[in-house]
Amino acid sequence: MAISADLGGQLEAFVTQLVESGRYNSKTEVLQEGFRIIQDSERRLADTESGRVVGVGVVFDRFEAKYAKMAAKN
Repeated sequence: MAISADLGGQLEAFVTQLVESGRYNSKTEVLQEGFRIIQDSERRLADTESGRVVGVGVVFDRFEAKYAKMAAKN
């Protein structure tokens, strides 16, 4: 199923620039990459909301406790 979208002048120019620079081979590739980034972001958000990930503060606290324990042994 084909999708048609009006990106507006600014986004259209940006997409064109990315293709003309050689970074992407086509406008389709640019848009596909953009959608992959959105999918990844949505997946991470869902993981965070469901509790499947922990915040960086928790990770740092764990490392700090681990290495403090190791230092106390020496």
